Amino acid sequence: MGFATDAIHAGQIPDPTTGAVMTPIYMTTTYAQEGLHEHKGYEYGRTHNFTRAAMEKNIAKLENGKFGIAFSSGVAAIQALLGLVKAGDHVIVSDNVYGGTYRLFEKIWTDYGIKFSWVDMSDVNNITDAISENTKLVYIETPTNPMLNITDIRSAAKIASDNKLVSIVDNTFMTPYFQRPLELGADIVVHSSTKYLNGHSDVIGGIVVTNNDKINERVRYIQNAAGAVPSPFDCWLTMRSTKTLHVRMKQHNENALAIANYLKNKEFVKKNILSGSEFTPSARIGKTTNAWFRWNAFD
Repeated sequence: MGFATDAIHAGQIPDPTTGAVMTPIYMTTTYAQEGLHEHKGYEYGRTHNFTRAAMEKNIAKLENGKFGIAFSSGVAAIQALLGLVKAGDHVIVSDNVYGGTYRLFEKIWTDYGIKFSWVDMSDVNNITDAISENTKLVYIETPTNPMLNITDIRSAAKIASDNKLVSIVDNTFMTPYFQRPLELGADIVVHSSTKYLNGHSDVIGGIVVTNNDKINERVRYIQNAAGAVPSPFDCWLTMRSTKTLHVRMKQHNENALAIANYLKNKEFVKKNILSGSEFTPSARIGKTTNAWFRWNAFD
């Protein structure tokens, strides 16, 4: 189906009890079992929840991924991904990432023996230069928060693959409407679903999406073992929000383009960075549209 149709329907089936077309909010911690280890696929609320599973499938489909693993925040999702490395391992990171990502990596995980290199990934050759024998992950945020620096995902993912490294892309700002990193060769996509995926400023959440069976198995194990899962109500609210993602992102793009064009010739604007021309569907994958601009330093 098309993106908009998937956004509305993917991962959601009519409620088997009533036929309700909207996924119910299953506010339960435990499930009745017919016998020891005999259940309907649901054992405990932290481990399994029907509402959460529907949201995970919905967002995974939008990213063209097989597996979605949801968390209680974007930082919780990123934290889980560090379960892919161990003490002594090395991670290459975009040098202009979200502040919460920097705090998590540099102020917490360095205490546990993980090494980080912060590089300008607008030139992917810097990734190659930073690789060492203990490098395991390449963590890409594009566009970055807040400076909106851009990384060529396809080239960065190929460098990671050629060196047997796992590539992660934070796709929070672009969303799968504009950019789908898995289609460009990335191993993992991570989101703060708090931002555009939800888009209503009423939910804190995060999600990891991948096509890799082993990565899914490990991250889902961490989801259950560490327990940073979102509430069923938050999952339901996020599914409400993805139904309008395509409409909202298109409007964000048009609004930002209008502002950028208004400002581009103003004397009081010192620097205005635009990429691309007009929005077209072909611009969605791996490119930046005019929605992503910045201006610096008013005189």
